[in-house]
Amino acid sequence: MATKKQIILPIIVLAIGIAGLVGISALKKPPEEKPVVDTTPLVSVEAIEYKPMTFSVSSYGVVAAKYDTELVAQVSGEIIYLADKFVKGGFVKKGDILAKIDPSDYEAGLLDSQANVASAKANMVQERANGEVALREWAEITNSKPTALSLRKPQLAQELAKLKSAEADLLRSHRDLERTVIRAPYDALISSREIGLGAYVTTGSKIGHIYNTDTAEIRLPLADKEMQYLDQKGTHSEVTLMGNFAGSKQQWQGKIVRSEGVVDSKSRMTYLVAEIEDPYGLKTDKNELRFGTYVTANIQGSNAGNVAVIPRHLIVNGLVAIMDSDNTLRYKPVKIIRQEGANVVISEGLDPGMEVITSALDYPLEGMKLALPVDKILQDEPIETDKTEIAMEGK
Repeated sequence: MATKKQIILPIIVLAIGIAGLVGISALKKPPEEKPVVDTTPLVSVEAIEYKPMTFSVSSYGVVAAKYDTELVAQVSGEIIYLADKFVKGGFVKKGDILAKIDPSDYEAGLLDSQANVASAKANMVQERANGEVALREWAEITNSKPTALSLRKPQLAQELAKLKSAEADLLRSHRDLERTVIRAPYDALISSREIGLGAYVTTGSKIGHIYNTDTAEIRLPLADKEMQYLDQKGTHSEVTLMGNFAGSKQQWQGKIVRSEGVVDSKSRMTYLVAEIEDPYGLKTDKNELRFGTYVTANIQGSNAGNVAVIPRHLIVNGLVAIMDSDNTLRYKPVKIIRQEGANVVISEGLDPGMEVITSALDYPLEGMKLALPVDKILQDEPIETDKTEIAMEGK
């Protein structure tokens, strides 16, 4: 039989264990309640605003003279005079004398031509008188009708032809003498001079090269897709040219005067031609626009009406995400009429004042609730109680 000690001892050990377990359990803190977390996605928005817009198209080009002319000698001879302005970079007016060729031979030729004309006139007068004498003599001999040969009409016609030939030679002599003086055909900038004083030139020898300074032209390449934004394919459109001059940016105003009408086989571009009046400012006080200057161009296009501009990345499959008045995500289809770099121009689909979502959403679902950062801040702000009211309540 078990002794009394053997029975009581296990009971005591068990009681102590239970008591320790109860004590340890009593020391544990009850689990804290976790606050409810608001998982509503926060978004940034931007209100849609419609404004009138006129399209513009950008291009580039190099300034060139509307007319450039290679001057050549039209007669032969020695250069006996060169104008001081007839140097590279010189400006000359229409009709200014640039150079002179020795006119001695041509003055002598003019005298010969004048003498030949005088002789031909005298021969014709003589032959006309001979014809009148022949007519009287024929009348004294017979009453029959005289022949043309009897009246010396063929001889008179021959003398008349000689007179016309002499007069034509006189005109050539005058023209050759005039061509010994080389004049500027228009207001020009001298590009080069190929002759020197005392040089001998022959007909066709190159004398120099000049640029017209009344009007400058710029060929502006445009892709076909850009032509749709121009009225009348750009003809008569205003164009603003921008470039650097003397270390500063300058602007010039011009006009599109024509399209070259063909697509370049290499670049696949259509070229519009812009004109700038008085590019060197010789007649006005506007900025100088030198030939050879590289410029960028902004061509005024058609009127787009009231449109809105939004970033291109906000449009996915033709849809734009907006937050409606109930702070709910909605998708709206829009009509895109043009892309401008990172932005697009839309004409329909969104009402003025609609809030377009500009921030990214991880898992967007139409109809999901959204929140603005400002709403979240106001929700989390603690409500401060007036300390005076607390003190009064304590009393």
